[in-house]
Amino acid sequence: MANTASQKTSVQHCSLLLVLWGLDLSQPCPRHCICYTSPSTVSCQAHNFHAVPEGIPAQSERVFLQNNKIQRLLRGHFSPTTTMLWLYSNNISYIQPSTFHGFDRLEELDLGDNRHLKAVASDTFLGLGRLHALHLYHCGLISLPPGIFAGLHNLQYLYLQDNQLEFLEDDLFIDLLNLSHLFLHGNRLWSLRQNTFRGLGVLDRLLLHQNRIQWVDRQAFHDLRRLTTLYLFNNSLTELSGVSLTLLPALEYLRLNDNPWECDCKALSLWDWLRRFRGSTSSLICVSPPELVGKDLKMLKKEQLPSCMSSEGHPRGSPGGEMEQGESLNHLNRHRVHHNHHQRPYLPHGDQYSLPSPSPLPRPPKGGRRNCTRRGRKAKGGHNEVQLLRDGGEKDYTADRGKYDLSASGRRKNKCIPRTSVGPPIGVCDTSLYSRLF
Repeated sequence: MANTASQKTSVQHCSLLLVLWGLDLSQPCPRHCICYTSPSTVSCQAHNFHAVPEGIPAQSERVFLQNNKIQRLLRGHFSPTTTMLWLYSNNISYIQPSTFHGFDRLEELDLGDNRHLKAVASDTFLGLGRLHALHLYHCGLISLPPGIFAGLHNLQYLYLQDNQLEFLEDDLFIDLLNLSHLFLHGNRLWSLRQNTFRGLGVLDRLLLHQNRIQWVDRQAFHDLRRLTTLYLFNNSLTELSGVSLTLLPALEYLRLNDNPWECDCKALSLWDWLRRFRGSTSSLICVSPPELVGKDLKMLKKEQLPSCMSSEGHPRGSPGGEMEQGESLNHLNRHRVHHNHHQRPYLPHGDQYSLPSPSPLPRPPKGGRRNCTRRGRKAKGGHNEVQLLRDGGEKDYTADRGKYDLSASGRRKNKCIPRTSVGPPIGVCDTSLYSRLF
């Protein structure tokens, strides 16, 4: 009897300790998973699950299923009470469009590092009005359908890096009224059009490095009046109009290195803008003309830039010139490719405002100029490291790599620390989950 009483007392003490520690003993928990209370959390990471486990409590708020082998997401797998859902580093190849319908409490959805996903239906994220962080990095995405981000008015962080995106539909981001960080580096984008970023009035950081960008419309940044950081390094830009950068009054950090800059008359407006810019910039090394190869455009004097005369006798790059503000008709001719559906030529910049841009973009010309500069060093885990320059005497911008705190005590509504060189969110490891999240 004494032994039985002692055993009961021990069990009661253990149960009390587990409850105090936060483990939920009142509801069933999926096998191999750990469940917690306050907030209700299910942790099932790194168990080689090939499917979403059955028995996830209906009132679960946080669900962690990263680092498994899950292949499909279907309606009914998760509860609409979910506020945080981590599914990164699985084998997801299909998401049923209605999987997240009705999830009006969801704040963070991490689907990153599912390289077989390839495509997502336009209504997959419909109704996620509270979502403020969406991770779709390293998912093998080839395109993004129109309307995929419709209604996501509270989204602040959008991770689309390290995919295979070649073009972005006009007004793709127009509903993202509160987006502050947009990561598009490590894709295959080759052109930025007039309405690519329309609607992003509070965007703070735009990362477009390590793409194949050859051409930027003069009005491409027209809504980005709060942008402080723009990365365009390691692309295939031969020219960039200074007019496009005058639309960024809040810009502080600009990176344009590792592009094949042609330092002729087309570079005049960019040279003039750089001369007046007071923020942090990178070097812009010339690849032509021969006498300027290897020189930094920023360091040149105006008289060193070759003079180009239009057919009317006006210097190009001057207000009366044929190609105003340093635009090059010869360069644009490389993009005059008929689109398969619209069957009309791609127009020079000066004519872009008279006709709407075709959708989707015409394919870039085969055999066109590509920048063959070395890609940045791979970070641990295989994700691209944001390669920052350290200009002499300048305080350089260093991107944070830590995952912002989304815990109840650490959540901040307006300002978070993003991960610009995004590896997966820091995983939660069994018994340490409680101390890391609560």
